[in-house]
Amino acid sequence: MNKRPNVIVFFTDQQRWDTTGVHGNPLDLTPNFDRLARAGTDVHTSITCQPVCGPARACLQTGLYATETGCYRNSVPLPAESRTLAHYFGDAGYDTAYIGKWHLAEGAHGPVAPEQRGGYDYWLASNLLEFTSDAFDLVMYDKDNQPVKLPGYRVDAQTDAAIRYIDEHQDAPFFLFLSYMEPHHQNHRDDYPAPPGYAERYRGRWLPPDLAALGGSSHQQLAGYLGMIKRLDEALGRLVDALISLDLLEDTIILFTSDHGNHFKTRNDEYKRSPHDASARVPTMLYGGPFSGGGRISQPVSLIDLPPTLLDGAGIPVPELMSGRSVLPLIRGEAVDWHDEVFIQYSESIVGRAIRSRRWLYAITAPDKDGWRDPGSDRYVEAELYDLLADPEQLRNLAGYESHRQVCDILRSRLLKRMLAAGEDEPLIEPAPQHAFSRGMRASQIQVDIEDGWL
Repeated sequence: MNKRPNVIVFFTDQQRWDTTGVHGNPLDLTPNFDRLARAGTDVHTSITCQPVCGPARACLQTGLYATETGCYRNSVPLPAESRTLAHYFGDAGYDTAYIGKWHLAEGAHGPVAPEQRGGYDYWLASNLLEFTSDAFDLVMYDKDNQPVKLPGYRVDAQTDAAIRYIDEHQDAPFFLFLSYMEPHHQNHRDDYPAPPGYAERYRGRWLPPDLAALGGSSHQQLAGYLGMIKRLDEALGRLVDALISLDLLEDTIILFTSDHGNHFKTRNDEYKRSPHDASARVPTMLYGGPFSGGGRISQPVSLIDLPPTLLDGAGIPVPELMSGRSVLPLIRGEAVDWHDEVFIQYSESIVGRAIRSRRWLYAITAPDKDGWRDPGSDRYVEAELYDLLADPEQLRNLAGYESHRQVCDILRSRLLKRMLAAGEDEPLIEPAPQHAFSRGMRASQIQVDIEDGWL
């Protein structure tokens, strides 16, 4: 690259990790994502730090945990004094742009006051895009808060707007955050409106194993959801085609990620807000610049690690206040003391905390707190423990089994450290109620796993 690279964030909403070919999906939904992930960097175990729309966005914009920004649930605006990616890239001489769903402002669903736009120069967005648009009725608001109606299927119309922006901003490096509504459900109908003919391709076909076991709303809704993802991947291909035609692809970094996944009403009565992989694991890849040829990162990576990664990839100093770490040392093969697990805060349906390592998912909840009103608690109870080696679908909860008491003790200690590092006060964590009978791994086998580094 002859200048600082352009940077594009291709951000989807509510997309499961296992919808991509690099994660084994057999339906050929994402050939463009898969191609870029294989040529760039496949962040294979990518976990959100907050499986709720607004808080996840606050984390990605600031590089801070939800309890650090104060945006621990939806409808909490990003504080005006927050430093965002737009500020950091803008200070480095970038043109900055935001197109799509914001979900970090106070008040109306559509217009966002200039002081609540996170420092972005170019603006074409709605605060809650799901309420100002439908699949074929896209309305967003420009920098003067005037409504702009764009023709076509919503994914295509947003992509057209992004391509126009890129075409008009070729001289200086740009940072473009492109935030799609899809594959989030259309709220007022609680459905997943794919383009005509797209849902039909996937009806009655492959089901992820957790949904095959638990059902939920997947039999009614999965086909439309997958059809939306197919169109998103086609939009990614169109965006790359535009970069090629403008001779910008080699000068551009692309990050593809999502805010959280979708469990289709199997873990609670809606789609997210739980620590399970169905809610928390997302597809993530980086392409271009130092990320080309990066291979697969097998270590767990948090959404909180992506802001410092983008700045580092563009040659911009990473602020010390950010809670995450750049993945570039992992790509370079440098000796780095990378974290063994990622930390998850979840809210609204319940006040919860979790850590997810390669082997274990361990979660605690606060029985005396309200997930909408309370950002945290001074008392939690162990709620869930899953052995991801034996039970990758997280169908057998081992919390409360005496055979796994030592595992819980180790993970509780690690979780407490992560909570303290994220600025939380140290709480009391009570053991899960013990099961009347205990089956599973012998204590001697657990000790072997500890010695082998599985814990």
